[in-house]
Amino acid sequence: MKKILVPTDFSKTSITALETAFEIAKKAGASIFVLHVVEEATPDSYKITGEWRDDNWEDRLFTFKLLERAKAQLEKLVMDPRFSAVKLVGELRLGNPFHGMNTIIAEQKVDLVVMGTRGKTNLESMVIGTNTERVVRHSHCPILTVHKKPSSSDFKNIVYATAMSKDEEIFSRIVKRTQQLYDSTIHLVRINTPGDFQRDRVVKDYMNKFAKSLQLKNFTINVYNDVSEEEGILYFADSIDADLIAMATHGRTGFAHVLAGSIAEGVVSKAVRPVLTWVIKH
Repeated sequence: MKKILVPTDFSKTSITALETAFEIAKKAGASIFVLHVVEEATPDSYKITGEWRDDNWEDRLFTFKLLERAKAQLEKLVMDPRFSAVKLVGELRLGNPFHGMNTIIAEQKVDLVVMGTRGKTNLESMVIGTNTERVVRHSHCPILTVHKKPSSSDFKNIVYATAMSKDEEIFSRIVKRTQQLYDSTIHLVRINTPGDFQRDRVVKDYMNKFAKSLQLKNFTINVYNDVSEEEGILYFADSIDADLIAMATHGRTGFAHVLAGSIAEGVVSKAVRPVLTWVIKH
């Protein structure tokens, strides 16, 4: 791991994400790109007919002031002595936060994105939460989401909620590298629900084969029963006091997403622990 991206809106939640990324970067010897995207103020730039208005100088001035302020905040953050042990690079962009993140991920070949799940105010929750869900669903690299500062900077107990699918091969290697970095124990878990139930004997046999194919050495096999996969993952993580939850997502979009939803997005939005996700289709 060489490059970590941390999107920030300078809220407490995003600073917590930066602090978490800092600990990871120290451990992995990585650099951090701190990204802030200023959304251009253009709500009145077009008439209802779609004609361009020339009197949008106030919007442009407002955007310029936002950029000036954001630049000062970003420079202060990058130069904060708390983070001096790691190389921090500030990135200021103008446009849409989601597309800004995707652009820099591609440009810099980012290995990991660390971001907060929501802010304290309703506005922060709407902005941060919405963008986090979109990134989790679409990103081409692993995403680590944090709700609050982790109790430990070492991820010693990792819950890997897996469907044991061949599609998870790449993500499985990501989880394994994380285990090696922190000398962790991986707790493989399969959630049994009323609508998707399998016998323990069958599941555990299959999970052992899955672990063997990954050449895992320090792991446990677990089957947990609950009313839904989402709640089962969260409660199982609570039961072993996990430091990290890892799970792949299919990144469904459009009508498929409306029908099926996303277990990963649900876990991300409710978890008090860091959650590592990756979109299988990528």
